[in-house]
Amino acid sequence: MTIEGEGAWACPVPRDVLSATGPDTVSFLQGQLSQDVDALAVGESAFSFLLQPQGKVDAFLRVLRRDDDFVLDTDAGWGEAALARLVRFKLRVRCDLAPLDWRCLAVRGAASAALPGPPDGTWQVVAETPGSAGFDLLGPDPALPDGVEVATPEVYEALRIAAGVPRMGSELEATTIPAATGVIERAVSFTKGCYTGQELVARIDSRGGNVPRRLRGVVAEPGTTPPTGAEVVVGDTVAGTLTSVAHSAVHGAPVALAYLRRDVEPPAGAELRWDGGSARARVEVLPLGG
Repeated sequence: MTIEGEGAWACPVPRDVLSATGPDTVSFLQGQLSQDVDALAVGESAFSFLLQPQGKVDAFLRVLRRDDDFVLDTDAGWGEAALARLVRFKLRVRCDLAPLDWRCLAVRGAASAALPGPPDGTWQVVAETPGSAGFDLLGPDPALPDGVEVATPEVYEALRIAAGVPRMGSELEATTIPAATGVIERAVSFTKGCYTGQELVARIDSRGGNVPRRLRGVVAEPGTTPPTGAEVVVGDTVAGTLTSVAHSAVHGAPVALAYLRRDVEPPAGAELRWDGGSARARVEVLPLGG
């Protein structure tokens, strides 16, 4: 299937989920996350960075405020690391942190706005992929809404890449500078109080957000299959490497993400090179247009 048309589709998205409960939870998370947790109303959710003291990325996660506690979810395989990081900074704080056996279902498409709200026990949260109609469902067993098609993980991966959403282990690691990711506006509050790792974020912002590399979109020529790790050559220079790749039915070609040198100004022509192959491509700003 494609993601075009007026209908709605859904895809399970592997996520690790944590609960945060206790009387000091708000103040603790407010001091650890880049998002303004205290400003969230019950039922609201937002994305946030969990940073090292030096300002590099430990996790990119979503925070949901429930009636009297919070739920945090991050990319599958990274929940344990996020939990360990939070526990390490939890000194004399009444906040209990634990894994939750929850799952995530991404619901997308123009018709998603007309779907009924989720049943009790399932929460409708902000979509991981901004700019596309829809929402995510989070809970112990989120059910597929009536009349909604099931999409393959490849369809969702192409949407994630086109939306410019970085993923832990691909675009995000312990050396990543948040300002390079392109998601500062949706993940960082510049009006809240201090939090761990704030100094680097604030310093780069005060200098105009200049970083050595930025996350860019890459669209390869149709009929090619560039792998992750392929070099992105602009002019005579290797400007970066592909970090995520998927075939996009919307674009009719492979789409990819890559951290490229800041002197590469999109749109720009490029060549992708890998062991045994090459392809023409173009570098684009994110999100990628359809």
